[in-house]
Amino acid sequence: MKNVLAFSGSPRSQGNSVVMLNNFLKGASENTENIVIVNPYKAKINYCTGCLRCNMLKECSIRNDDWKELSEKILAADILVFAAPVYFHHLPAPLKNIVDRFRSFVNVQITEKGIDHTPWKKWNKDFVVILSMGSSDDVDAEPIIDLFKYMTEILGSKNRLHIIKGTRLAISRQVERSKEELEILYPKLNLPLHLVESDYEKNQQLLLDCADLGRDLSIK
Repeated sequence: MKNVLAFSGSPRSQGNSVVMLNNFLKGASENTENIVIVNPYKAKINYCTGCLRCNMLKECSIRNDDWKELSEKILAADILVFAAPVYFHHLPAPLKNIVDRFRSFVNVQITEKGIDHTPWKKWNKDFVVILSMGSSDDVDAEPIIDLFKYMTEILGSKNRLHIIKGTRLAISRQVERSKEELEILYPKLNLPLHLVESDYEKNQQLLLDCADLGRDLSIK
């Protein structure tokens, strides 16, 4: 069975990215029982200091936190899931802090033209990024997507990146709310009511897409 490690990066227990992640994991659970969920807000993960000692040790040198155990789970995972709202065009700080510690999985060599990243061991994993954002334009998520494109590339050419984005999602559980609930909500958000029908259908499809992706990736 596939090993799934999911990072739930929302500070809201009923945030839209949490709902989307739960649908992904519901689909995955049809094929595997090996699912671990990490809450970055509760994990004790110290900040990367850029000390570069991992270039010598081939592992992070920072001690007295949860990284060693978490890094072992990351390496053992077949599917890594990062679910989060988009805050100021990027990940919420606790999840970004974990992503920064991925630095220890690669050797960094400064060159005349830039930096070369070489993984200690090339990965063959599925990366899943599930994002919710208040904006109606998913361009707000591009900095996050660019980061994960780069991560999957430098950690191994066989890695695969899957992106699911939900837009115009500002209120907890909005992605799973009924048309009637959206009709009450949209005037409060100063959004025109004519958007309700299409947004409701779009949101329902998002939840189906999350479940389908979880099911598909976990069965391979």
